[in-house]
Amino acid sequence: MVRAGLTSERVTKAAADLADAVGFENITVSALARSFGVKDASLYSHVRNLQDLRERVALLAAGELADRIAAAVAGRSGKEAMAAFANAYRDYALAHPGRYAATQAVQLDPAVLARSTVYARTVELTHAMLRAYRLVEPDLTDAGRLLRSAFHGYIVLEANGGFSHSRAVQSSWERALDGLHFLLENWPAGSPRHAAEEEAEEERT
Repeated sequence: MVRAGLTSERVTKAAADLADAVGFENITVSALARSFGVKDASLYSHVRNLQDLRERVALLAAGELADRIAAAVAGRSGKEAMAAFANAYRDYALAHPGRYAATQAVQLDPAVLARSTVYARTVELTHAMLRAYRLVEPDLTDAGRLLRSAFHGYIVLEANGGFSHSRAVQSSWERALDGLHFLLENWPAGSPRHAAEEEAEEERT
């Protein structure tokens, strides 16, 4: 008999909380069932298996992260928006390590990904922020990948205690954002955007 009060949403939220507490790689259906005081079979009415549970946690976390970023960048542009985006990303990842790990670790089934809009929304938020730097494809994708790599690498090193120098980690983070802003403002030539600008300049001279 299914325990009263259990729903797919409640089970997913509990799994995300458990991931933050013990690490995403340590969540199991059995551990989650114990947290509810039920047998494993009670949860299988709400999740198919461990992979399904982990996919649900990843989608929940990706949606939460997108909401944080959207609220942070609203009404901002340029460096202010990029810094707000970065800070929302970092704050969420450090406050919810298990949830964040889920967004990085889970290989979503293509069918699951097709039914969800949360990952596409994150890409849209990233591109909207980057368009203020007058970037177009393929530079939008290239710059988005650079920012994600920079943010992720910094966050993982910070969370693992990888910065041993006496300089404050926050100070280095702020300077890193200054550097990323400078790079985005001076994105290397060779993109369609730059080619169009060069042609326009040649026509004026």
